Amino acid sequence: MGERISIDANGVLQVPDEPILPFIEGDGTGVDIWPAAKAVLDAAVDKSYGGTKRFDWVEVLAGQKAFDETGEWLPEATVTSFRENLIGIKGPLTTPIGGGIRSLNVALRQILDLYACVRPVRWFEGVPSPVKRPDLVDMVIFRENTEDVYSGMELEEGTPEVAKLIEFLHDAYGWTIRPDSGIGIKPVSETGSKRLIRAALDYAVKRGRKSVTLVHKGNIMKFTEGAFRNWGYEITKDEFSDVAVGWDDCNGDPGDKILVKDAIADITLQQVLTRPAEFDVIATLNLNGDYLSDALAAQVGGIGIAPGANINYVTGHGIFEATHGTAPKYAGQDKVNPGSVILSGVMMLEHLGWQEAADLVVSSLDKTIADKVVTYDFARQMEGATEVKTSEFAAAMIDRM
Repeated sequence: MGERISIDANGVLQVPDEPILPFIEGDGTGVDIWPAAKAVLDAAVDKSYGGTKRFDWVEVLAGQKAFDETGEWLPEATVTSFRENLIGIKGPLTTPIGGGIRSLNVALRQILDLYACVRPVRWFEGVPSPVKRPDLVDMVIFRENTEDVYSGMELEEGTPEVAKLIEFLHDAYGWTIRPDSGIGIKPVSETGSKRLIRAALDYAVKRGRKSVTLVHKGNIMKFTEGAFRNWGYEITKDEFSDVAVGWDDCNGDPGDKILVKDAIADITLQQVLTRPAEFDVIATLNLNGDYLSDALAAQVGGIGIAPGANINYVTGHGIFEATHGTAPKYAGQDKVNPGSVILSGVMMLEHLGWQEAADLVVSSLDKTIADKVVTYDFARQMEGATEVKTSEFAAAMIDRM
């Protein structure tokens, strides 16, 4: 019988040998990739710990499956399970069309205040890539999850509400806004920014990373994205001065400390392509992080193999997830790449402190791809590849553990 994961007064997860882990299978290809990922994760844990550790998986519902069975897209029982058990994992979810929850993924992040979206991006040897040196890409993006334009405070063009706001902004601040505009509010707080950047710096310290880059558009949005940059340097001085230093305080030479620097978002999208070795950990706002994580995933094989996690490092809550969509036209065909949810499971294992199992999954994935045993998305781009089904790819990974 499983036990719940807890968090102690020092913010350290207390993980039993058989933790209860809620999972959402996912819509569309979730029926294919989740069973494959579960088999790989269970095998890695069993082989690493000789049967002394195991997961107590508990299915919870969200998305189309939840709606079909309960009439709700995100049942309260699902939120309660994630809240009580702290850590869980999920496949891709359908976004309801025509009202209701705008995004189930965003809803879960906001309800549980999962403020850090963590996206590690690295290349596995043999994976097809559109760039010459994908091996130089080894970055971890910390994307703020709860603010910026994703907060969803908008007024529709042509409504009395937006007309009232336009009039108020003109009268109060002298702002001239076209009357046929829709308006969105972009909140960026000191609280939200600093806790995200703190998480990025903590990660860099614990993982022996060399730099943290604050990515922003502060040259234009000075009091939101510019403030994010400034708060990043403030927290470096106030809380991390013994292990990190800002660029201006060391003239770009940090010695044995972590270098904290900043870059404008648009030039960053160019430089992660042309000079990827100069980036290590990236801390950025919500929308910038969305663009960056997908752009970087393209350099190392696409979002089909890109993992992600949404974490609150204070409360201990975390949901690890496939970062791609549901791809319903492939659902049930046992065809698509399960790499994204498998590698999200690796992140979960690392987060739980089960590093041996995490390393075993990664090494088996390395070996399987190196042997050119891959799903269709890679097989069509690799000479001499053996194309296998989703379930067969999982079995090949397990065989190589």
